[in-house]
Amino acid sequence: MARTLNGEVDIVIPTIRSLNFLEDWRPFFEPYHLIIIQDGDPTKEIKVPEGFDYELYNRNDINRILGPKANCISFKDGACRCFGFLVSKKKFIYTIDDDCFVAKDPSGKEIDALAKHLENLTKPSTPYYFNTLYDPYREGADFVRGYPFSLRAGVPTAVSHGLWLNIPDYDAPTQLVKPLDRNTRYVHAVLTIPKGTLYPMCAMNLAFNRELIGAAMYFGIMGDGQPLGRYDDMWAGWCTKVVCDHLGYGVKTGLPYLWHSKASNPFVNLKKEYNGLFWQEEMIPFFQSVILPKKCTNAQECYLELAKQAKEKLGPVDPYFNNLADAMVTWIEAWEEFNAPAKVKNGTA
Repeated sequence: MARTLNGEVDIVIPTIRSLNFLEDWRPFFEPYHLIIIQDGDPTKEIKVPEGFDYELYNRNDINRILGPKANCISFKDGACRCFGFLVSKKKFIYTIDDDCFVAKDPSGKEIDALAKHLENLTKPSTPYYFNTLYDPYREGADFVRGYPFSLRAGVPTAVSHGLWLNIPDYDAPTQLVKPLDRNTRYVHAVLTIPKGTLYPMCAMNLAFNRELIGAAMYFGIMGDGQPLGRYDDMWAGWCTKVVCDHLGYGVKTGLPYLWHSKASNPFVNLKKEYNGLFWQEEMIPFFQSVILPKKCTNAQECYLELAKQAKEKLGPVDPYFNNLADAMVTWIEAWEEFNAPAKVKNGTA
């Protein structure tokens, strides 16, 4: 399936270093187009292995292309990846971190993570009624007894959230108390996250349908100059889940796995996460209780409403959330500029 969709997929990679890790992915990524977002020093040379089709953007490019709207793109933070989502014109996006490598399944076979993500995204989800055999659309599975026939058609899948072997995705306090933890358990399962349930989205192995949900897949302003970091993907995950629930789309998690090769520094992470460890106790209840009006019929409208409600409800927690809400609005303005419908002239688009 993956090979037939290579004209509909962009792979977005944020990085501060040369991309030698792509050699490991060459058999799976070489047919696709890469969008590389260079974070940090824009004068540093980023080397990309020969044979890959790619475009590379640094901070100078982001400032030039977005002008005054560039302030909605984070600096010195993995959240810079969402600039790649903005400039892409493809239906599907796969984003991966540069410390992630090809994993093997229990039989020893290398896992084509992108192919599995595309399989997840091109098959329906079941957010309204849980199937106890997990994904009923996978080969060799079906709906269990008692599953309503009226719900078996499912809904379009907007997000495919993959997992990781080796280094777990822990927060800094957990890293500090469990420095030797490794994930060695391969669970052969994909499940739809039920409607009304939030989850902590990780961006190191993530794919989504840009046409359905791309406008809400914004990673906020974090990192340099901001009082918060390492919550960029979780913020985007909470936002997109609320929007998917409202619009009737599905979110899947589970397969595919990749190999996460190294843990980030827990002391550096603690400094970035410190405020978030307190603020998440306000953020999560906000997303659990948010209600989007029926007039919001697409991701852009939903996201602007989320920005409005975030400013009202989270602004009193800290002024940072007022700035974040403003950046959410700026992001949608940029999104609509880059994704304006084709103009019609003389009856043809």
